[in-house]
Amino acid sequence: QVQLVESGGGLVQAGGSLRLSCAAPGSIFNINTMGWYHQAPGKQRELVASIITGGNTVYASSVKGRFTISRDNVRNTVYLQMNSLKPEDTAVYYCYADSSGVTDRGYRYWGQGTQVTVSS
Repeated sequence: QVQLVESGGGLVQAGGSLRLSCAAPGSIFNINTMGWYHQAPGKQRELVASIITGGNTVYASSVKGRFTISRDNVRNTVYLQMNSLKPEDTAVYYCYADSSGVTDRGYRYWGQGTQVTVSS
């Protein structure tokens, strides 16, 4: 099963910053939307931010102004810069990539998840 590779999670104090990275392997040739979800214990997975190939972005209201999503289309990598972190940002963060390829159009690839813990 092809999986995206995430890195950058960890433990940080409230007000601090973290940068998450997520790379799609070379076997995924054509990607449309990339983005991040998070899932806190006992809660549903929620969209944090997404970005299309052209650069348009969408953010959850809870992270607007604090988080910035970006991508490198050559490296098929998406980033999430998280600033002014709050304890309520604590969750497992999952990246995803929606394929626009011929054989797997519309298929959503996922990363393995990375833990982000914000202490108060």
